[in-house]
Amino acid sequence: MKFLKYLLLTLLTLIIFGLGSVVALYYYVKPELPSVETLRDVRLQIPMQVFTADGKLISQFGEQRRIPLTLDEIPQQLKDAILATEDSRFYEHFGVDPIGVARAFSVLITTGSIREGASTITMQLARNFFLTRERAWMRKVKEAFIAIHIEQLLSKDEILELYLNKLALGHRAYGVGAAAEVYYGRSLDELTLAEIATISGLPKGPSILNPISNPPASVERRRIVLRRMLDEGYISEEAYQVAYDAPVTARLHGATIEVSAPYLAEMVRHEMVERFGAEQAYTSGYRVYTTVESKHQLAAEKAVRDNLHAYDERHGYRGPVNRLWGEFTASEEADQQQQNLINPETMAIPENRGVEPWSAEEITAYLSRQPMYGPLHPAVVTEVGEQSAVILVREGVAGASEVELDWAALDWARPYIDESTQGEAPQQASDILRAGDHIWVRRPQPDAPYKLAQIPGPSSALVAMHPNNGALAAVVGGYSFQMSQYNRALQAERQVGSTIKPFIYAAAIEDGYTLATIMNDAPITQWNPGSGSAWRPRNSPEVYDGPIRLRKALARSKNVVSVRLIRSVGVDRTADFMQQFGFEAGDIPRNESLSLGSASFTPLELTRGFAVFANGGYLVEPHFVARIEDVNGEVLEVANPVQTCADCVLQDLYENWWEHELPQAPRVLSEQTAFLVSDALTSAVWGGGSWPNQTGWNGTAWRAQTLRNRNISGKTGTTNDVNDAWFVGYGSGLVVSTWVGFDNLEYSLGRASLNPNLGRDRQPIVGSEAGATTALPGWIDFMQVAMEDFAFDPFDLPTDIVSVRIDDKTGKLSNQSDYTSLFEYFISGTEPTEFVDVEGNSPRLFEDDDDELF
Repeated sequence: MKFLKYLLLTLLTLIIFGLGSVVALYYYVKPELPSVETLRDVRLQIPMQVFTADGKLISQFGEQRRIPLTLDEIPQQLKDAILATEDSRFYEHFGVDPIGVARAFSVLITTGSIREGASTITMQLARNFFLTRERAWMRKVKEAFIAIHIEQLLSKDEILELYLNKLALGHRAYGVGAAAEVYYGRSLDELTLAEIATISGLPKGPSILNPISNPPASVERRRIVLRRMLDEGYISEEAYQVAYDAPVTARLHGATIEVSAPYLAEMVRHEMVERFGAEQAYTSGYRVYTTVESKHQLAAEKAVRDNLHAYDERHGYRGPVNRLWGEFTASEEADQQQQNLINPETMAIPENRGVEPWSAEEITAYLSRQPMYGPLHPAVVTEVGEQSAVILVREGVAGASEVELDWAALDWARPYIDESTQGEAPQQASDILRAGDHIWVRRPQPDAPYKLAQIPGPSSALVAMHPNNGALAAVVGGYSFQMSQYNRALQAERQVGSTIKPFIYAAAIEDGYTLATIMNDAPITQWNPGSGSAWRPRNSPEVYDGPIRLRKALARSKNVVSVRLIRSVGVDRTADFMQQFGFEAGDIPRNESLSLGSASFTPLELTRGFAVFANGGYLVEPHFVARIEDVNGEVLEVANPVQTCADCVLQDLYENWWEHELPQAPRVLSEQTAFLVSDALTSAVWGGGSWPNQTGWNGTAWRAQTLRNRNISGKTGTTNDVNDAWFVGYGSGLVVSTWVGFDNLEYSLGRASLNPNLGRDRQPIVGSEAGATTALPGWIDFMQVAMEDFAFDPFDLPTDIVSVRIDDKTGKLSNQSDYTSLFEYFISGTEPTEFVDVEGNSPRLFEDDDDELF
């Protein structure tokens, strides 16, 4: 009894001492303990996501990939796996597991080393939020105290939910939802037991146990998780065995991008950082919905790429990217140098290049390291026949496939000599390819066979805008964002050529001219005493029609008429007038070359300027963010664009964006002038005159007739030496601009001769490149899709606009009702009052007085 008494006293003393020590230790570390009240309002770092207007994911930005899930959204099997592996008594302890602590202590006593950490899920949560992973006794003490506090503050389910969403699981995946996407490209509820067990094993060592970096270690860890699940009764023996033997199926998956629009995504990223700062933009889980519909954006991307490939194919083949075996001939070396000159993207010569052909395994390994740009797939030629070739082509992550290229896939590839010269058309495949060539191939359509391709030499951009509110409907900044992040739609200030002329004509109409005014389409030579040289603006082509009505002069893009108009109106007055369309004063040259398009604007700026004509005279602000939501889908911000009219109806696709009255856009041009310019630009597409009576004529944009819509207005543009090609076309519901040109201003777009292998059917564009032949075809391709959804109705006839019958040649009133006359629109009070002289007297010309001819 005495011994028992001393034993109990000793135990009591130890308990009191232990409790006292714990209390003392708590007060000792208390000043260093963080407040866990923040867990009540915890904000996990969630990446920003960017969507199309119809809810398709374009991109996401953020250091951490995270898909927050509620506990109910997480499969029970995954919760079982985590509990079995990390903390089987989670729902029984108070944040610290005494049994686990005792077990870890006994292991320490018996082995002399720390082999078990005894950390509960709550303790791990405390460490993940407030502490480091430093292996120290004091950290463990703090971890335990914080865990006990957390258990007092949150329920067990809340703790488990936070834990599963906070876990770092490797490859920038945070939380089990993101891990499922990163490793398997699927959501949690779509995973197999083996895949769930793999993810559940990651918390112990996400960098060394993940199935991508270390598959063998991942398998061993997966099997440990499965054994714990079996021991806890969560799975059957049969399910255990199936998952135990399952192969490793994980591979790295990016975000599930539904619509590739990287230039648009980068525009959104930049704007969000400007608004909220980088840290908040990247971690707050913002969901940004753009003004762009997926259908139109995909059509724009395809139109730009197909148009560039069409240009490139008519100018010839620049040779292979590389040769894996065999040597280059002298001419092939020159071809490769030309390829690298036009496309600075260079390929390193493989170390094992030699004479002997490579094996299929070596080729596949080589191709797996090569990039893919949009529709372009890297391939290697393995065999060349008479008019065919066999290649191994990389197809995504699925390795390489053997494909035969037939003659129709190769016959375009005559040699490229320079931008204006092509070699002889090939007669057999060996004229084009050799075994060992590293080449590019593409599919023109998703189900079409592959054809030989190359990275296009020039670049391109496309901008589509709603004229009534400035919302972008599509934007493409180049062939491939992966190749070049330079956004030509927003950043490339290029000379606009003849697309400037509608603004010159608008200034003239505001100055009293009419579409029936007769100007002299004749050569101009102006002597400049200061420079001792003459300025001779010329038409392109160099054809002069003499007296010509302004409508016809604009539609046929007569340069000398544009020069005469700016002289009459005045250069300074015209330059000031153009600022009303949103152009910066510093970008508008104040000399007569302005009339020929020497000003440099971006495609977005030019689209905005043309929108003034399309919407009846209002200046709108371009925008591409429709609304911003938080991570829970609550709307934080809605676009508030200016609109052209208080009661006009938006396109059906967008009518639910705005629930408030939008501010009125400022009027910068009279409705009458906007209508007259737009109507005149329909003649650039449809021409005029009478073809049966041999007076018919085409406008420069006649190829757009293929769209079969009489309400399309448009203007082509080509700069000196064909460095830039433009087309801007529009209707009542959409304005679209396309630009094509080399990033390197030293290169001209050149000209192309007819390839006899293709004929006119497969190569409809022959001769000099220009706005009508280089930019317009891409515009047409896009519009064939866009016109299904956007209005191209006749422009509303403004008040004070009258229509009278005039004589085709003189612009005077006419009583004739045959092909010699036509109806023309005038601002009321400016219509002609004099009838045409049936005797055939010459029309009155508006001439400038300062021509000096010599």
